[in-house]
Amino acid sequence: MQKLAEYWNERSGSQKQLIVAAFLITFLAVSGFAWLANRTPMALLYGGLDSARAGEVMAELDRTGVKSEIRGDSIWVDAGQRDRMRMTLAGMGLPSAGGAGYEILDGMSGFGTTSQMFDAAYWRAKEGELARTILTVPNVKAARVHIAPPAVRGYRSQAGGAASVTVTMGAGTLDARQARSLQFLVSSGVPGLDPERVKVIDSARGIVSTGEETVAADRASEMKRNVERILEPHVGPGNAIVELNLELVTETEQLSEQTFDPNARALVSQESEETSDQSSNAEQGAVTASSNLPEGTGAGGEQSKTSSSETRQRQNFEVSRVTREVLRQPGATRRLTVAVLVNGTEQKAADGTAGIVPRSETELEALRELVASAVGFDEARGDVITVKSLPFSAIGSDGTLAEPRGILASLALNDLARLALIGLFALAVALVVLRPVLRARAPLVALDDSGPAPRAVLAPALPAATAEPGDGAARLPAPSVPITPAEFELPPPVAQADAVARLRELMRERQEESVRILSGWIRQKEEA
Repeated sequence: MQKLAEYWNERSGSQKQLIVAAFLITFLAVSGFAWLANRTPMALLYGGLDSARAGEVMAELDRTGVKSEIRGDSIWVDAGQRDRMRMTLAGMGLPSAGGAGYEILDGMSGFGTTSQMFDAAYWRAKEGELARTILTVPNVKAARVHIAPPAVRGYRSQAGGAASVTVTMGAGTLDARQARSLQFLVSSGVPGLDPERVKVIDSARGIVSTGEETVAADRASEMKRNVERILEPHVGPGNAIVELNLELVTETEQLSEQTFDPNARALVSQESEETSDQSSNAEQGAVTASSNLPEGTGAGGEQSKTSSSETRQRQNFEVSRVTREVLRQPGATRRLTVAVLVNGTEQKAADGTAGIVPRSETELEALRELVASAVGFDEARGDVITVKSLPFSAIGSDGTLAEPRGILASLALNDLARLALIGLFALAVALVVLRPVLRARAPLVALDDSGPAPRAVLAPALPAATAEPGDGAARLPAPSVPITPAEFELPPPVAQADAVARLRELMRERQEESVRILSGWIRQKEEA
């Protein structure tokens, strides 16, 4: 402690302030290092949960006593307890995959439950079960299902049921194919529900069109992928750029057509009528006795007979007629435009330099035929296909070098912070503690009058008491202080007048050595 006190007393004011500041910085660094070392490492448990599900998970974590934190919509727990808590929460059904399902019906009893209450609980359970199934679709973050069951009157159910599905995607968007599958999923779960009466709504895009109402963007994307899949095996990945513009019919059109063919006849009906008529006429003679005789025995008068026959036929013919009704729904292709840009091929010139040259017209024509077949090209519809070959921008042959993963890359952020604090602490100890101690251990200049005569003195001998004008007191004679040749090498004095100037200049250049000499001289005088 005495040496530390002597070391502290020998320091100047600025040096003392610097030592205090270094001590405080070192103390804070050590305290921060100890806080980080004792801090529990946290790991992500669940992320992207809504408020209700996150509240259920946090309540269970508080009950078990596991250290946890909430950072935005994420829950962080102790890294050593993360896997165990995931298994425990999964066994308890947390976080819940959706709304309540058929377990709603488990709590209902036959007493005090009316038919209306049971129907409401049944449809609520049905909506929850369908929402749980929809959540299994990739990238679906949240789902809600609303069912409007058909009205029931007596023992007959009236048609008119409908449903809607609202989906929130965590990544990407819901395409028409997935929306169509959701329509059939809901309609299959609800008896008597037509898939066309199920509407699928994306929270980011609105209503998702399905079937014949598929939007042009989805169809254009599918055609674009087909063209790229055909071109890549020949030109290579990244060497073909395809842009496709698809115009669809957006209005509904109904056509009625009726055609008559005068040269074609069709027998509709035929009627036949036949008439026959017979008549006879006889004249009677005078009344005699022979009139009473049997017929034919008496004399008779004159007779006449007539007969007639008539046949009629009627046929009805119809002129041939064709009636056609056409209903055109939206979604038909009105016009298609495709632009394909293909990179050139690499060829070497005569001087040996490599360059990119466009592809030949024969090759481009073959590529154009492939593209036309892939997109369903129709020249009568006004479709246009353009295939050009131009050199792409040159890319460095070295490409992008992957950064090497060393030991530091595999460490976590907390581990890197700990290493940095350890390095700063070691550097502070070396600069603040070791360096002053080494300086303090340097030998001080001993003031010994019994030694041999010195080679030089700080000041020449003066009279016992001299006074100069302007001084308030007599100046004491300056004692001769021995100085070793290693510390001071004064040139031999030339004149007495230059000794004081040279001494001042030397003390200004070597202040630390001068202060040590004066301190030793003052301490020796005090002891005497």
